[in-house]
Formats: sequence, structure tokens, C-alpha cells
Amino acid sequence: MRFYPLIFAWLILSCQRVPYQIQSHYNENTNLVKPNYALKEYWAALPDQNDPADQVPLKSDFTDNQALAKVDVFFIHPTIYTQKPQGPSDWNADVNDADMNQKVDASTILNQASVFNGSCRVYAPRYRQAHYHAFVTKDLTDKVKSLDLAYSDVKASFEYYLQHYNEGRPIVIASHSQGTVHAKRLIKEFFDKKPLQKQLVVAYLVGIATQPNTFELIKACENGDQTGCFVSWNTYARDYYPSWYNEGLNTSVSTNPLTWKLDEEFAPRSLSKGGVGLKFTYIPEAVDAQNHAGMLWINKPYVKGRFLLNTKIWHRADYNLFYGNIRENVKNRVENYWREK
Repeated sequence: MRFYPLIFAWLILSCQRVPYQIQSHYNENTNLVKPNYALKEYWAALPDQNDPADQVPLKSDFTDNQALAKVDVFFIHPTIYTQKPQGPSDWNADVNDADMNQKVDASTILNQASVFNGSCRVYAPRYRQAHYHAFVTKDLTDKVKSLDLAYSDVKASFEYYLQHYNEGRPIVIASHSQGTVHAKRLIKEFFDKKPLQKQLVVAYLVGIATQPNTFELIKACENGDQTGCFVSWNTYARDYYPSWYNEGLNTSVSTNPLTWKLDEEFAPRSLSKGGVGLKFTYIPEAVDAQNHAGMLWINKPYVKGRFLLNTKIWHRADYNLFYGNIRENVKNRVENYWREK
């Protein structure tokens, strides 16, 4: 089967086509090892180790500038744990599962976390991520327990990062999907109305509906220059409304990553700084975009074979489609942060 560039990029962020549905209830008496963040093996990305977050897309002129960066990014990856559980727990992934870690590294760390290496030192913890089923189950107790365990690792890793790595540098928080669920909780606990808020450059809270009033003092960015704020978007095909639209997506913040504005003005593909596709390859002028009532609408990406694309939900490509624009925006906000100091 032949994959076209952005079709592939959309697919690689998932382990399988149809996520497994867990049949059992959450079991707290499992033997899942708690990650020790003093050990580098429990980090998917660190500035001083060789990992996929150091890469730049083929056929691009981007460079990895982590060695010179004066700002950190703390990146929380999305759900990669979607398959039938094979380890000690059904509801949360095993951070010592080499196969799972490889899937995390080859998908989200390469395609998403790497976007920040032009301006930031990249930190991305491994954590006992909740299974995909936690987001579709009707049992709220199972869901909460699974997500709470995942967040406990994210929190522990961030506390270790603050104590041993940060050294007072400004921080970018970045996330996708499940990662954004945890990132919002992290920002409430550590940044919003807290002394650490002054170190926040920006938060990229992508792939989960995020309301304008999520935080007390940290508001949605209104343009591409603002700092100390957050951006968020969820990407769908033009004219498409998902079945869950009225469950919070309709009132969520939608930032257009081609213009970094909250308005509904159409942004043509000429504003695209490029996306990332097959074999982590740069694709110029990949997509157009327009905010619409809480969603980010796109026309079919401008790739070979685009007429074959019938995708409506572009969730897995929220970063890939706008890779070049995100990279440029991080640089811009970091520079503005230092000018405002």
C-alpha cells in the first residue's frame, strides 16, 4: 500500500487503526514500575542525550539549536497506548516496555517534540500514560484513576526537572491530546497565580478542547507576539462537525497556527511555513487554515494525491501540518520574552 506524505504523518501517531476496548475495570494492585526521573532512561528527550527530539525534517533548512538555547520546553506526549494490553496493567502503559517506548519515540517525539529544538532545550518524560480507552469509557471511576496515575508521573517528572535541570530558565509548556489533559492540570498547579508564572513563555495546549477560562490569570494568546499565554487548536476538515462538537469543542479556544490569531479570517497556504510528512520530510506550503466556532478547519493538504484524501479528523496531524509555523512562532515568542524582561 502506498502512503502519501501527510496521510502517513497522520497515521504514524497511532499504534493501530482501531484502538482496543478494555473489558476489565481499573486495578490498583498492579506491578507497574514507578519511573525514577533521576535515571535518563525514563526521559524520552533530554538536551544532552541523543534522541528523536534532536532531529530536523529532511529537505528543510532547520537546525537543532538546543546547545545554544536559553529556554526550556517541557513536552508531554499524547496517547500512544492504544493496543491490547500485554503488560502488568490494562489501563496504564509500562514505562519499561521497550516496544511502547520505541513507538513513542518514533512518532510523537520525532514529529512533535522536535519542533521546539530550534529555540528550546527539549525535555520530555516517559510516563505511565492512560490507555486510549480511558477517553471513551463510560465508567468515570476507571477514567479518573487511570488519568490520575498518568498525571502523578508527569507531576513527578516536572518536579524533578525544576529541581535538577531548569536552573531558573524560562519555560515553554507543550503537549498534545492526553498530554494536554495533563499539561492543563500542571499549569494550574505550578504556574497559574504562582511565582513560576513569570517564567512561562507560552503554552502550546494542542489536541484537546481548552476553554478560554481554563486558568485564572493565564489567558489565550491573541497574536503571535504575546507571551505568558496559551494557544490551542483542534484540526478538522472544512465543513465537518464531529459528533462531540457540542461537548465543549464548540466553546473552546481555537488559535490559527498560520496567523496565530483567534479570528475566523481564512489563512491561505501561502502563509504555511511547511509541514512534515513521509520519512520526516519537509513539505512546503502544506496547508491552509481557518478558525470556525471552536475548531480549526483545513482544506485537503496540498500534497501529491490530495484528491484521494477523505480524512475528516486531522487530530493526529495537529503538529505535523503546521510544523514550520510552530517552529517560527516558538522562536518569535522566545525573543519577545527576553525583550520584555
